[in-house]
Amino acid sequence: MRLLVLGGGGFVGQAVVEAGLARGDDVTTFTRGLLPVPAGVRRLHGDRTAPDDVARLAASAPTGGWDAVVDTWAGAPGAVRSSASALADVVGRYGYVSSRAVYAPPLAVGLDESHPTVEPAQDDATVEDAAYGAVKRGGELAVTDVLGDRALLARCALVVGPGEDPPRLPVWLRRAARGGPLLAPGARDQPWRLVDVRDLAAWLLTALAPGSDVRGPVNVAAPEDHATTASVLGAVVDVTGEHAIRASGAPARLRWRSWAELEASGTDRWAVLPGWVPRTQETEGLISTDVSRAAAAGLRCRPVEETVRDTWAALTPA
Repeated sequence: MRLLVLGGGGFVGQAVVEAGLARGDDVTTFTRGLLPVPAGVRRLHGDRTAPDDVARLAASAPTGGWDAVVDTWAGAPGAVRSSASALADVVGRYGYVSSRAVYAPPLAVGLDESHPTVEPAQDDATVEDAAYGAVKRGGELAVTDVLGDRALLARCALVVGPGEDPPRLPVWLRRAARGGPLLAPGARDQPWRLVDVRDLAAWLLTALAPGSDVRGPVNVAAPEDHATTASVLGAVVDVTGEHAIRASGAPARLRWRSWAELEASGTDRWAVLPGWVPRTQETEGLISTDVSRAAAAGLRCRPVEETVRDTWAALTPA
């Protein structure tokens, strides 16, 4: 497959590039050159917010164009619209990495792709002046307005794994590595919906490959029984055990507290509990999201213990 990745040096983009190379795809990246990209790719430099640069990108397409493009942009929707418009005649499929944040609350049990979405942000809006979900929804509409059913909208759960950005698992890992009590929120068996970045990347390339009929919005997350708060944080404690023993004499130990107790004490879950979602009427759909479309389209998820282990290894290179 001839693959174009807008970006390629950052977290999800880099995983897509590496997955493409591993498959034997012909991979092109379009970046500003601020972050390294793996060897073996065709590297094009430019700023996607600059119309002339995007026009040059389109003009540099290989004979026959690219089979697919993957776009991880989380900024102003106008940049997505500009890229989609410029590339419309030189790409087959357009994969936009979106988020379940596009769904409008309350988020009911069994949240699927038909659930209503938030109002989209304007093309010039950024995450500094609009909600993240609104910006992502604006990006979704920008792609579909231009490319119709050639668009794939990957509405991802929490994306985790080596190189995680922004960091969620790394926050828990660094806390556990200090030893001592480690705050563990909510019920032990509550599902923790996430997706390893490498599994997301592999799925995207399968879903975008020539001949695939996976189109439109798709919820992308590991199955509901894949990970729980106890299994995630238990793995965090296990992989950091030796480091914690050196730091404090013993591995970290989980200290469980209910969400009601934490909320009453004024806990900011975004800052204190990164990546974890409380189980409420407003948020239930983030815990019980329907991912049957992604599973039917080939999503396969590695054990969460492997994800945690590899994330820790990336934080503590030998």
